[in-house]
Amino acid sequence: MNREELPPIEPPEESPPEHPRGLMARFRNYFLTGLIVAGPVAITLYLTWWFVNWVDNLVRPFVPTVYRPETYLPFSVPGSGLVVAVVALTLLGFLTANLIGRTLVDLGERLLGRMPVVRAIYRGLKQVFETLFSGKGSSFRKVGLVEFPSPGMWSIVLISQSPSVNIASQLPGEEEHISVFLPCAPNPTTGFFFYVPKSKIIEVDMSTEDAATLIMSAGVVQPGSDPQKRNAAALAGMANAARVANSAAALQPAPAKVKVE
Repeated sequence: MNREELPPIEPPEESPPEHPRGLMARFRNYFLTGLIVAGPVAITLYLTWWFVNWVDNLVRPFVPTVYRPETYLPFSVPGSGLVVAVVALTLLGFLTANLIGRTLVDLGERLLGRMPVVRAIYRGLKQVFETLFSGKGSSFRKVGLVEFPSPGMWSIVLISQSPSVNIASQLPGEEEHISVFLPCAPNPTTGFFFYVPKSKIIEVDMSTEDAATLIMSAGVVQPGSDPQKRNAAALAGMANAARVANSAAALQPAPAKVKVE
């Protein structure tokens, strides 16, 4: 009588039982989850409310009392000054596009150009506003990396334009330089401005909004790191692995029966 020996069947390993989470641990997780959900909403609403009230307080003194909503209502209407400001700026842009409006603007610029201190401030602010809001300039449309503040350490910069001829002629070397702005975390409105050789800048495929978010969060929020997308990708990977395992198990031949003589 020949008997083929079969390998012993090992029982599957049991995962250790999960310890019940304490009341304080669950309370902390629920609190942090609520803070993550309510924090950005509350800050956004607060900043929006502050901006609306700031514009209202700025515009309301120029609006006659007869045209104010609170004159006829028992309560004040927030945002009325903002509506007046938007309508006034739109009307100003419409008038400026005409011949009469351009003539008045040129006359005002000539008057400001004769004032020694005001002239420099007005010209600088006009160039900044034209670059940022006209949509024709290329300043701050690209994001790059520069080796700063020491070798081996890289910082995110917003790429601006090439320096003027007077400044470019004074820069050392023959390589072309680019002006960049390095925002500081967590306040991107402050930072450093300097000229860098073009070969020292590494352009990054990132929008300025993502760069600002990355800087304001001090690297906590990474571009493209959506938790929902990561969870969906993980679940899809687990489902795919389970499907492959089930297919392999189905294709595996059944064990041969042992015949005892």
